Amino acid sequence: MFRFLVMAAAIALSTGHALANGHGGDAPPPPKPEATTAPAKVVLTKQGPKLVDLKGMTLYYYERDTTGKTSNCNGKCTESWVPLAATADARAVGDFTVINCNDGSKMWAYRYRPLYTSPADKAPGDANGNATTLQWRIARPE
Repeated sequence: MFRFLVMAAAIALSTGHALANGHGGDAPPPPKPEATTAPAKVVLTKQGPKLVDLKGMTLYYYERDTTGKTSNCNGKCTESWVPLAATADARAVGDFTVINCNDGSKMWAYRYRPLYTSPADKAPGDANGNATTLQWRIARPE
């Protein structure tokens, strides 16, 4: 009887590792998917929630950007409204998507609306960008 218990324990210990990993053999477990960080975050202000980039700068959208696939702010426009740049290998995360710009670069969009910062905003939290034209709006998570 003692030999039977020793054999059973040896078998259990040798198969326990394979069972614990959820797969047999010595193959490594599958890689975990990489966590993608959103390019912006929501902050609460007196005027309600708004989107800011990771440095805290207010984000805007252009009312003429309606297709969700391209930006209508190109050339000289990008001197006044800086696109929220995305890396070449950026992938969509949550409500944030990546769109192609006319110059071949990529930029972030929120719910398919391209996002921009304004040089008129000098410090995190400033929202001076839409003071000069009514075609630009503060991006809000609504």
